Amino acid sequence: MLGLELVVVLGVTILLCDVAARRLRVAPPILLLACGALLGFVPDLRAVQLPPEVVLLLVLPVLLYWESITISLQEIRSNLRGIVLTGTLLVIVTAGAVAVAVHALGLGWPVAWVLGAAVAPTDATAVGEFAKSLPHRNVTILRAESLVNDGTALVVYGVAVGVTTGAEHLTFPHVSWLFVLAYGGGALSGALVACVVAPIRKQLDDRLLSNVAILVTPFAAYLLAESIHASGVLAVVACGLIMGQLGPRVGHADARQQTEAFWSLSTFVLNASLFVLVGLDTQSAARGLSSTGLAKAAVMIGVVAVTLVVVRFAFLYVTAHLIRLIDRRPQQRLRRVSNRARVVSALAGFRGAVSLAVALSVPEVLNSGAAFPNRDTIIFVTFGVIVVTLVVQGLLLPPIVRWADLPQDTRITREHHLANTVAAQEALTALPDVAEALDIDPHIVERLRREYAKHLRVLQANANADGDGEGVEDEEALRYDRQYTELRLAMLARKRATVLRLRNERRIDDSVLLRVQSKLDLEELRLSRRSTLG
Repeated sequence: MLGLELVVVLGVTILLCDVAARRLRVAPPILLLACGALLGFVPDLRAVQLPPEVVLLLVLPVLLYWESITISLQEIRSNLRGIVLTGTLLVIVTAGAVAVAVHALGLGWPVAWVLGAAVAPTDATAVGEFAKSLPHRNVTILRAESLVNDGTALVVYGVAVGVTTGAEHLTFPHVSWLFVLAYGGGALSGALVACVVAPIRKQLDDRLLSNVAILVTPFAAYLLAESIHASGVLAVVACGLIMGQLGPRVGHADARQQTEAFWSLSTFVLNASLFVLVGLDTQSAARGLSSTGLAKAAVMIGVVAVTLVVVRFAFLYVTAHLIRLIDRRPQQRLRRVSNRARVVSALAGFRGAVSLAVALSVPEVLNSGAAFPNRDTIIFVTFGVIVVTLVVQGLLLPPIVRWADLPQDTRITREHHLANTVAAQEALTALPDVAEALDIDPHIVERLRREYAKHLRVLQANANADGDGEGVEDEEALRYDRQYTELRLAMLARKRATVLRLRNERRIDDSVLLRVQSKLDLEELRLSRRSTLG
C-alpha cells in the first residue's frame, strides 16, 4: 500500500504547497522541498527511494521534450554562441572546479570528478520555475543552456565513473570521441525520430492517436540515441526543437488543445513531485552517510554551492570580455548585458532533476567487486547542493532581480499584437476571394466582415492605449469589446446552467452534457483570452 499512500501524500503536498506559495508569494519549490524534508520524519515514508531509472528514462525525457517544444528557437539562434559556451565549456570548468574543491577536502580525484559532474548542469525546469520574473531573453538563454548542458554533464559523469570503476582509460582521443558521439549521435537520433514522427502525425486525424504519437516521441528519441551509446538527453532536445517548428503545420486544433492541457499538467505534477522527493530523500541520504562525517559533508555542501556561483559568474564575466575583444561587430554590441545582469544569471544556476539522477546512478561496486568509494557522500552532497541552490538562491533571486533593474522586455507583447493585427488584416483582405471560392451567401460574408473589422478596431485601440494615444473612437471600440465579451460570457453561463438542468431532469444523457460542455468551455476560454490579451 506504500505506493498508493505515496501518491496521495504527494498529491496533497503539491496542492497545499502551491496554494501556500501563492499566498506567501514565494516560489513553490521552496515549500515543496521543506515539506518533503518534514515527510522524512514519517517512519513509513523513510523507505521511499527514487530509482535513478525513473528520473533518467521516464521523467527527464518528458520534461526536456516539453521544454524544447515551448522554447524560442529564434532566441536560441540569436544567442547561440553564449548558449554553446555555457552548455559545454562551463559545465566542464564547473565540474573541474568542484572536483578541485572537494579533493582538497579529502575525496579522491575520480570520485571528486563524479561529484563535479553531478552538480555541474543547471536544471531547465527549475530555471523556468524560479526565473519567471526575468525578461524573456534572459529566461530563454537560461533554459536553452540547461537543455544543452545535461548531455555534457552526463558524458563527464560517464568518463569519471568509468575511470573509477576501471572500465575506462582517460585519454584525449577517447574522451573526444565520447563527446562527438554524444552530441553528434544524439542530434542525429533526435532529427531522425522527428522526421519519422512528423508525417505520421500529419496523417492522424484522431486527436487521441495524435497525442499518443506525441507521447511516444521523446522516449523513442531517447531510446534510439542510447542504443548507439549517444546522448539520449540531447536526442530529446533536438527532436523537441524540430517538432516545435513542425508541430503547428502537422497538428490539428483539437489535438493541440489536448496536448497543451496534458503536457502542462504532467510536467507540473512531475516537477512538483521531484521537489518533494528531493526533500524526502535528503533525510535518507543523511541517515545513510557513513564514509564521511556529517559535519564534513555539510562543509562540502557549502563549499560546492559557493564554488558553483563563483565559477559561473567568473565564466560569464571572462567569456563576455573575451568575446568583446574578438568580435567588434555592431550587432554584437547590441547583445551586451550589464554586470548586474550577469549577477542575476550567475544566481539563476539552479540544480535539479539531472543532478538528482546522476547522483543516484552512481554504481554501488567497482569492477573488482569492492564498494564504490564515497558513494554515500556523493549522494548526500548532491542532494544538499540541490536544496541549497533551490532554497537559498531561490530566495535571493527576487531581491537581486529588483536590484539589477533589468530593462523591461516588451518585444513579445509587441510581436503578439503584430501577429494578431496582421493576421486579421490579411484575413479581412482575403475574405471576398475566399467567400467566392466557397460560394458563400453575401449576407454571411458581410456578417463575418463586420466581426473582423470590429476585432481589428479593438486591436488598434489596444495598441493606441498602450502608447497613450487613446481617442474617442478607440475608447468606444474598447468599451464595445468589453461589453460584448461580458454579455457572451454571461450567455454561456446561462447555456451551461440550462444543459445541467436538462441532465438533472434526465432529459439528456451525461455523455451529451460532456460534449456540449466541452464546446462551451472552449468558447469561454477563447473569450476569456480575448478579454485578457486583446
